[in-house]
Amino acid sequence: MRVVPELPEGSWWDWDVVTSTAELFVLGADHDLTYHHGLELRFHRPLFVRCPADPFHDPVFRAATEAEEESVARAVGGTPGVLVAFECDDGGELRATGLVAARCLEVVPGVVFRYWREHLEPGQRRAPWVRPPTAPPTAPPTAPPGVTGRR
Repeated sequence: MRVVPELPEGSWWDWDVVTSTAELFVLGADHDLTYHHGLELRFHRPLFVRCPADPFHDPVFRAATEAEEESVARAVGGTPGVLVAFECDDGGELRATGLVAARCLEVVPGVVFRYWREHLEPGQRRAPWVRPPTAPPTAPPTAPPGVTGRR
């Protein structure tokens, strides 16, 4: 089924791939992805993904063309639950085309931090790659007084 996602009000200029596994493909968006993103398109059980690997900008979501739908159906062996197409700026001279087929799509608003933050408010999350800080590195071993590294 061709789908044009309905995005909530917001400034969704910057986009990137947050998660890409066999179970879940997630695009994150906000006006600036430096510290957090505020919107996720969560494609469950992705079957086909053509998407810029690096951050991209200003996607325009549209219905997939018949040719795209037929091509994806041949590639995955049937009609996917959802098929989302978009054009975006990926830094090249021409706009790039994205195409994602999956079992279903979920549009999830909410703050997702891209850095470690100890205490989260209800509804806030951390990106999957964010880990708690480690203990500070220990100083390298030093030689006993009077010993230099020379012979």
